[in-house]
Amino acid sequence: MTRTKGASAASSWIVRTLPLLVFLAVIVLVLGSMHYYLWARLVRDPQLPALTGRILTIAFVTLAVLVPASLVFVRRLRGHVAPAFVWIAFLWLGIGFLLAAFFSFVDVGRFALWAGRRLTGNEVPFDPARRTFLARALAVGVSGTVLGLAGSGVRSALGRLRVKEVPVRLAGLPRHLDGFRLVQISDLHIGALLHHSWVEGVVERVLSTHPDAVAITGDLVDGSVDELRQHVAPLAGLAAAPRGAFFVTGNHEYYSGVAEWLRHLPSLGIRPLRNERVELAPGLDLAGIHDPSGLGTREYAPSLDRALAGRDPQRPLVLLAHQPRQFAEAARKGVSLTLSGHTHGGQIWPFSWIVALVQPYLAGLHREGDAQIYVSRGTGFWGPPMRVFAPPEIAVLTLHPA
Repeated sequence: MTRTKGASAASSWIVRTLPLLVFLAVIVLVLGSMHYYLWARLVRDPQLPALTGRILTIAFVTLAVLVPASLVFVRRLRGHVAPAFVWIAFLWLGIGFLLAAFFSFVDVGRFALWAGRRLTGNEVPFDPARRTFLARALAVGVSGTVLGLAGSGVRSALGRLRVKEVPVRLAGLPRHLDGFRLVQISDLHIGALLHHSWVEGVVERVLSTHPDAVAITGDLVDGSVDELRQHVAPLAGLAAAPRGAFFVTGNHEYYSGVAEWLRHLPSLGIRPLRNERVELAPGLDLAGIHDPSGLGTREYAPSLDRALAGRDPQRPLVLLAHQPRQFAEAARKGVSLTLSGHTHGGQIWPFSWIVALVQPYLAGLHREGDAQIYVSRGTGFWGPPMRVFAPPEIAVLTLHPA
């Protein structure tokens, strides 16, 4: 009997642990491949002097180990300020991605040029000295470009938040609500890298826009209530908005204890909308639905039908839904305006190209028939502390009758 229980426990541990091990194996494989590729382009191909090459090789190996180690460490760090080596690892992750992307562009171009010459019979004779010179020139050129972009991206991510004014016309909006200011923040990712003092700055910036109401469209936290209680405390200031502050879940809430957060936020004066609708102001409704990450659960799965049940279709309605792909159903069911986030606007170009493959809209205001969606680029960041061609934002949606 004891042996059977032991085998059952071992089997259960394997079932629980295997997905994590597979995930970690994929991460290690991807990061290992990226670092080898960068080493080849920045150390091997330029044929650097022996001592310089050894120093850079050690640096690449160290960074290759530091990045996945920090990814694991930061999950245990939530609620505490990240130490310098975590910032270095995440910053390098962004720089490494940009280097790999730009070298890939160069290599694709070089391959196309080689193929074109081969097809036309105009091949250039192999010249080792010329190849080394070209490799060094590319290493310097690409590295300089990337470091410039990375520096700009860090300033964008950590600097003063941009307030984006977005006028929106809604059919059926009462005249007395002309100029209603609904402020959206999204994807704050409060945690080890973004904490109390930064959150205070966000709240101060939001209140400076004189909002009538505030909407938080998910991915508010990366950590549990116990870990982040003090860091989210400044959010209580958002309750000063005359028509209140509202929240819907994003995918990261499901990694951070969604039930506890839905219980805690009302203590800060923030009302979660759990597949439900409220009157935001006389003649204007607000609804919110859960993130698709809750699919498969009874309590936290998204249900637009529940949120819209009993509504007057003549009244304009604003829907909070974390992912832009939730807009298609909203448009079919007559929702006037959907507010989403999730994409970060791509956060680091050209990663935005990948995001665009899985989400119908990357950022900004879009229309489908009579329905509109505004996709926020997000207020914080996740992973590398940088934003390249995707500045963070606080969106002020000023509503006007159509």
